[in-house]
Amino acid sequence: MKIRLFVLSLLIAVPLTGATPTATRIKLATLAPKGTSLHQILLAMGEKWRIASGGSVALTIYPDGTMGAEADVVRRMRVDQIQAAMLTATGLAQIDSSITAVEDMPMMFRSLDEVAYVREKMRSTIERKLRDKGFVLLFWGDTGWVRFFSKTPVLHPAELKRMKLFAWAGSEDQIELMKSAGFHPVPLETANIYTSLQTNMINALPTIPIAALAGQFYGPCPHMLELNWGPLVGGTVIKAGVWDALPETSRAEFLKAAVEAGEQVTSKSRKESDEAVEAMKKRGLTVHAVSPELEEEWRGFAEQFYSKIRGSMVPADLFDEVQRLLHQRRGLAK
Repeated sequence: MKIRLFVLSLLIAVPLTGATPTATRIKLATLAPKGTSLHQILLAMGEKWRIASGGSVALTIYPDGTMGAEADVVRRMRVDQIQAAMLTATGLAQIDSSITAVEDMPMMFRSLDEVAYVREKMRSTIERKLRDKGFVLLFWGDTGWVRFFSKTPVLHPAELKRMKLFAWAGSEDQIELMKSAGFHPVPLETANIYTSLQTNMINALPTIPIAALAGQFYGPCPHMLELNWGPLVGGTVIKAGVWDALPETSRAEFLKAAVEAGEQVTSKSRKESDEAVEAMKKRGLTVHAVSPELEEEWRGFAEQFYSKIRGSMVPADLFDEVQRLLHQRRGLAK
C-alpha cells in the first residue's frame, strides 16, 4: 500500500546564505520539516554546491510541504515554478512509475540490506527512465521500515481489516487495492491525519516511526506492530534542463555532494527511526513484537495481492526484475 512521510509543520522557506545577487537560484521543495536532519542535509548539500560553483549556484530550500502535496510539487516543477524536489516514491511515481518497484510490494523485502541491494542494481534503469521524462535523479535512499500504528492492538491481518485505515487522498489505485484486500481505507490529506485520529475518523495508519513521533500520532494510536511491511523510499530530482545548464565543470562536484547527501539521509533516517521508537515507548507506546510464525502469516497475506500489483501499480518487467534480484541476493547470502 502507498506509503507516505506524514509530517508537516511551520510554513517557511529558508534560503541558503552567502549567495551572490547574480547566482543561479534553484528552488527545491520537500515535505521534510524545517530543522530536521533531512532538512539540514539538504542545506549542507546546497552549501557544497555554492562553494563548488564559486557562488554562482544557490539552492533555496522550501521545507514543511509549503509548496503543496507531492503531486502539486511535480506539477510546479513541470511549469518551472520549482526546479528540484526531495520526494517519496509516490511523488517520484508522478514522474515515472518505475520507482514503485522498490516500494509498492509489501513484505517483498526481508532486510534493509536487500532494499539497498535491489535499489543499487536498479539505479541505472530508474535514472534512465526519469531522464527520459525530463528529470535527473540526484540521489535516492530509504528512511527505514513502515509500521502499523493503531488505537487498539493489531497483530493479525484480520484485525487490521476491522480498522478504519488512513489512505492518501487521490491514490485511487491504492485505495482500490486496499478495498480488494478487505481493508476499510479512508482517503485523507496528510494535514488532517492527527485530527482524524482524535475524532476516530481513522484509527490506524501505516507510517515510519520518525513520522509518528514528529506528528504525535502515537498519542491517539498507542500501539505499533513491529512488522517490516515495506521500506519508505524516496529521492531528490532536478529538472534535466536546469541540470544541463549548470556549469559543466561544477556538475561532478554537485553530483558527489548529492550522493553523499543520499547516503546520509538513509543512514541517519534509519538510526532516527530506531530512536523514535524508544522515545515513543517512554511516552506510552506499546510495541507488539512479531514472531516468525506471525511474520509468515502476514507474508502469505501480502503475497495474495502480488498478481494485482504486478502490471498495474508496478510495471510487470520491473516487478519480475525485483524478484530476480532478490533471488540472486539470497543465493549469494547463503
